[in-house]
Amino acid sequence: MKLVEAKPKFPDTEKVTINLGLVDLAQMDLLVEEGFYTNRTDFVRMAIRNQLQLHGEAIRQTVTRKRYVMGMQRYAKAELEKTVAAGERLEIHVLGLASIDDDVTPELARQAIASIHVLGAFLASNAVKAALADRIQS
Repeated sequence: MKLVEAKPKFPDTEKVTINLGLVDLAQMDLLVEEGFYTNRTDFVRMAIRNQLQLHGEAIRQTVTRKRYVMGMQRYAKAELEKTVAAGERLEIHVLGLASIDDDVTPELARQAIASIHVLGAFLASNAVKAALADRIQS
């Protein structure tokens, strides 16, 4: 029998709720009905992607200027321990998903992390989130 280590499942999508005017909604439904899009979600995703592409250069410049890591960034206990041992503290800037492993104690997180700014999702235990509450920028 081979034991397989279970890896945590990270969310790859986030639910967003919007309110639309009736005329906009009707026009969207017409395009779906005419086969331009498979459903409302498909329409909204495409509209968002088009806007992100339109503003792509501004996004790239801001990511560079504000030193964001783009995508998924995971912080493990060993990495945070090395940071503390080196007498350093992390300033976390993530555009996407930032996660702190479950075995990281609130005390270690406070010692290793100076600030957190995440645009997207931040996953950590409730205890670690509480310990870092004064360092999380929204």
